Amino acid sequence: MKEVTINVKGMVCNGCENRIKNALKTIEGVENVNANHNTGIVSITLNNEVEKNVLEEKIEDIGFEVVKEN
Repeated sequence: MKEVTINVKGMVCNGCENRIKNALKTIEGVENVNANHNTGIVSITLNNEVEKNVLEEKIEDIGFEVVKEN
C-alpha cells in the first residue's frame, strides 16, 4: 500500500469532496480516498503503482486545480 497526498484548490463543500472521491475511485489501483475541503488536501491509498500525475489529471479533468509543489 502506498499513500499519496495532493493539494487541491476549488473544493468548497462536501459535494466537491464526493466528486473527487468518486472520480479517483474509477482509477484501477485506488483503494481509498479522503478529501477535505477545509484543508484542500486529498489523500489517496493505492494498492499498486499508479503515477501521481494520473491522479492529478483526473482531478483537473473534473474542474479542480491541483497545487503543484515546487
